[in-house]
Amino acid sequence: MRKQTELSKTWIFKYLGAAILILVPLYPKFPLFGVSGTFVSIRFEDILLALAGILVIVTSVSNWKDILRDRLLASIFLFFVVGLTSLLSGAYLTQTVVPKIGFLHWLRRIEYVIPLFLGLEIVKRKIRIDFYLKILLLVIFLCFLYGFGQKNFGWPIIITQNEEYSKGIALRWISGSHINSTFAGHYDLSTFLVLSLPIIVSSFFLLKGKITKLILGSAYFSGMWLLVNSASRISLFSYLLSTLIALVLIRKYKEMVLIILISLIFVGFSSNLLDRYSRLFEVVKSNLQSNHQFVPSVFATDGGSLRKMDVTSTPTPVPAPLEDRSTNIRLNVEWPRALRAFYKNPLLGTGYSSITLATDNDYLRALGETGILGLLAFLLIIFGIINKFLSVLLGSLPGLLVNAVFIDIFEASKFALIFWFFIGLALKLSHEKS
Repeated sequence: MRKQTELSKTWIFKYLGAAILILVPLYPKFPLFGVSGTFVSIRFEDILLALAGILVIVTSVSNWKDILRDRLLASIFLFFVVGLTSLLSGAYLTQTVVPKIGFLHWLRRIEYVIPLFLGLEIVKRKIRIDFYLKILLLVIFLCFLYGFGQKNFGWPIIITQNEEYSKGIALRWISGSHINSTFAGHYDLSTFLVLSLPIIVSSFFLLKGKITKLILGSAYFSGMWLLVNSASRISLFSYLLSTLIALVLIRKYKEMVLIILISLIFVGFSSNLLDRYSRLFEVVKSNLQSNHQFVPSVFATDGGSLRKMDVTSTPTPVPAPLEDRSTNIRLNVEWPRALRAFYKNPLLGTGYSSITLATDNDYLRALGETGILGLLAFLLIIFGIINKFLSVLLGSLPGLLVNAVFIDIFEASKFALIFWFFIGLALKLSHEKS
């Protein structure tokens, strides 16, 4: 009887993990019902994660001492405690947070980490990891099909970039815009690919079999099409960085040249991405030129001697420097806003939700919302992950950390949930190898 119960639990864990890996990235963010007093909506993924959370708590409650002995897991719990303290401080000390909204933001961060503990249980129960790799390949291919349909057949786009769009309004792709596929924004999609593509490339060069390589190659090309059509400049750089690091880790040095060439070919077919890079170069060039303007001087003769004369005529007007919109918003709006929140309460910040929904820098976001203590707790998690996985293949991580400088990747649910699920799988595997 007990054996049957354990088999049932194993079956539930296996397919609950599969459901998260399939439905979170593929199911658009349609709201089921709203939360009164906010524009936050409960979505299908929230119900799925609530069920997973209940299952994880029931299964793991008796082992909580063993869980806390793991430094990485302990640092995650510490981050939650600091976040809650910051929230209370923002609500009742600095009065920069509406308690109800701030509490929902705090709960959301707990929700994102639930898949980590689900991944731990999956590996613990000897469920094959290649099962989830196959699902990942299928997910990327389906994302490609839907993205292709958005660009060529007018399939609907559901995004959550503002309050109105988050109600589930269906949009259409227009020429020159980004491809989002089933994700809530092009940055979410591109960061998901920064996580996934190095895994696929490494698997392609490690695994044998023509059919296996055909499937992996198809998934890679599908992901590359999505990446360049998402037109995220930083994500393309992060993908290439992570993939090359992954190839170094598996000692596939010659293959690095092939990956660079393939990447450049894909970029060459994306006029939107090329335009965005060109725009960035033009902005840098324009700013450099504007910083080197000077009043010219001439030399004239006066009785056989040479003397310097300043030109006092009206100079030719210098055009205003070009601006890159996304960079301008970060430098002049979002990042200064996070720093102002930090200055207001350096120790604990101004609380979750106090600096709006976007900062486009996860580190500054942590600093502004949770202060020095929150940033240190967040970095403790990052360093814990790096320390844990030095001995196993996780080439995606460097690129993700670079992306976090320009994008709030750990706040984007579709990416964050998949990321923590993979971290849970990798964490348990690293324990078994040590």
